[in-house]
Amino acid sequence: MRNILIPLASLLSGVGMLVVGTGLLFAAIGAQASSAHFSALVTGLINSAYFAGFVFGSFACPVIIRRVGHIRAFASMATVASALPILHALWTNPWAWGTLRFITGMCLLGLYIVVESWLNVVATSQQRGKVFAIYMAVCGVTLALGQWLILLGDRHGFVPFALVSILFSFAMLPITLTPVNEPEPTDAPKLGLLELFVISPIGVIAVFGAGLLNGAFYSLGTVFAQGVGFSEAGSATFMAATILGGAVFQWPVGHLSDRHDRRRVLFLVCALSAAVAVAGYFMAEGNETLLIGLGVVYGGLSFAIYGLSVAHVNDLIDPSRVLEVTGGLLLLYGIGSTVGPVLGGGMMDWMGPAALMLYFAGALAVLVLAIWRYSLHTTPHADAHAVKSDYVVMGSGSQAVLQMDPRRTAGTHTSPADLGP
Repeated sequence: MRNILIPLASLLSGVGMLVVGTGLLFAAIGAQASSAHFSALVTGLINSAYFAGFVFGSFACPVIIRRVGHIRAFASMATVASALPILHALWTNPWAWGTLRFITGMCLLGLYIVVESWLNVVATSQQRGKVFAIYMAVCGVTLALGQWLILLGDRHGFVPFALVSILFSFAMLPITLTPVNEPEPTDAPKLGLLELFVISPIGVIAVFGAGLLNGAFYSLGTVFAQGVGFSEAGSATFMAATILGGAVFQWPVGHLSDRHDRRRVLFLVCALSAAVAVAGYFMAEGNETLLIGLGVVYGGLSFAIYGLSVAHVNDLIDPSRVLEVTGGLLLLYGIGSTVGPVLGGGMMDWMGPAALMLYFAGALAVLVLAIWRYSLHTTPHADAHAVKSDYVVMGSGSQAVLQMDPRRTAGTHTSPADLGP
């Protein structure tokens, strides 16, 4: 690892600032949408546009990169991404914000594709598992950090958007000053939903459900916290604590799933998450500290659903297809993230801010029933004789980061404990 420490540190520090800015922008839009009296549904629609841009960018950005090259594409999208937060501050209008969020999602996805491609160039095939783990850890921690930055300055004014712009601009410095060879062009992903469903109905349903949950949380978590009476610091801490819980507790949940039937672990995680969400609904009013604690537990359970689902699908396929199948699941997760804020926002408008927890509980209950329907009352895997793939911590990113997934190497089985820095 020593020979890649400097370029790796440069690229990861740039990614960290990008993710911090992303987290802060979610928090700023949630806070200012509430102060502008946008309904929860409108706020959900605004933020769903970000995930729609992310999905659209999965197809458009590889074409742009192939046409003009990684460096020019990176410079163009970085310039636009840095300017867009300031435009949010100039127009407090849901239509304008929705458009800006869509473009932001597309630009950030393009930036992730380029940076993750460069990470693949920097890391050798023997190092990619460790780099993948470090990358996921950096993204989880910095996303949580972005929630606390909303406390700097006037969170209802220009300051948060200016900070996001500054973070996006500064993120370019370590990345652009790192001498890295031009990566191979990235192909636009192919999404075969029917084929994925045939491979694993549980995996497809659970990945889509994870998107429904996480997209709504990132988009509406701040609106929920403010709506139930949290202080400014409490709102930021609730969001950050939930995200950190998801980042930390994926490891023990993943280890558990490596040792037991993955479907049963997924069933248990969804059931417990639903119970925590129901408890959160009844404790939402006037129990800030307790709800923050529940947020840690909820994040630790629900954020593992995506990784568990991907690992379950990888149990059923040949290792040579990991990149193709996981890429399709990543896009399906993005679609779920686009729909989730709209459904959650509509429920909050109908039943009040605390109903976001009921939305989580309802979505999780559907997942529990689906897992039960497709697996728990039937015989074990048809492939029970096959070697089980290892759980790998997963997060939202681009197709390029999947090149570092250690499961894609046929015949190689690396435990999550071996992937740490």
